[in-house]
Amino acid sequence: MTTIGPHAFSERDVARTLRHGTALIDLVTNGLPSSAAVAAAPHRDRVEGALSAWAEADPDRALGVLWAEWRAAMEAVRATGAFGPSAVGTVTGLFVSDGGVPKLAVPEVVVDHRGVVGDRQADRDNHGRPWQALCLWSTESVDHFRADGHPLAPGLAGENVSITGLPWARVRPGVRLQLGDVLAEVGAYAIPCKENAPWFLDGRFDAMHHRHGIHSRVYATVLEPGTITHGAPVLLEPGA
Repeated sequence: MTTIGPHAFSERDVARTLRHGTALIDLVTNGLPSSAAVAAAPHRDRVEGALSAWAEADPDRALGVLWAEWRAAMEAVRATGAFGPSAVGTVTGLFVSDGGVPKLAVPEVVVDHRGVVGDRQADRDNHGRPWQALCLWSTESVDHFRADGHPLAPGLAGENVSITGLPWARVRPGVRLQLGDVLAEVGAYAIPCKENAPWFLDGRFDAMHHRHGIHSRVYATVLEPGTITHGAPVLLEPGA
C-alpha cells in the first residue's frame, strides 16, 4: 500500500492513476480560457518528466510527483479566476451500496478519505481510488434524462451524493465543494459503464458521458472528512 498524506493507494490504484498521467491535468484546463492552460503548463511538464523517468522504475515516486503537481495545477488555475465565483446548492440525496448499483438512499453519511463509510465498490478495477472517493451528480441532470424518457432516478447511476441548485457546467475537475462538514475536490468525470444500461432507453448509458455535454457525474477526492446530511448546503468554490 502506498500512502500520500491521508490517501492510500493499492498497487493497482498506483498503476491505474499513473496510466491517466497528464490527462488528469488536461481535464482541469479543458474548455477554460487559455490562461488556465498556461498556468497549469509547468505542473503538467513536471508530471510528464516524472512519468518518463519513474513510472516503471519507481512508480511510487512517480505517483508522488503526479499527486503534488496535479493539486498544484488546480491551485494555479484557481488563481486565474477560471473556476468562477462561489455558488450554493443543496444535498437532495445520499446513497450507499454494499457493491454495485443501484445505491440505496440514507438520511446521512459519514465520509472519510476513502469515501462514504459503509459504501463498497464492486468493481475495484475502475473505481475506488482516492480521487474517486465520492461520486456526485445533479438532480437537474437526472431530470434532463428523465425528460427524454430514460427510466432514471437519483441513486440508480451509482452517485453517493445528489445535488440541486448548482450550475452543473461549472462542477468540473479542479473545483472544490463544501458539502456539510466535508470538503471535496473534483478530480475527474465518472465514465459510464454497462451496469447503468437498465436506466437508459435502449441501454444507451453512454448518454451521460462528459463528451456529450454537462450532464456527467463527477468523482471527487476527500480533503476534509466529516458528515453530510440530507438538505445540507453545498458550496461550490468556497472562498472564491
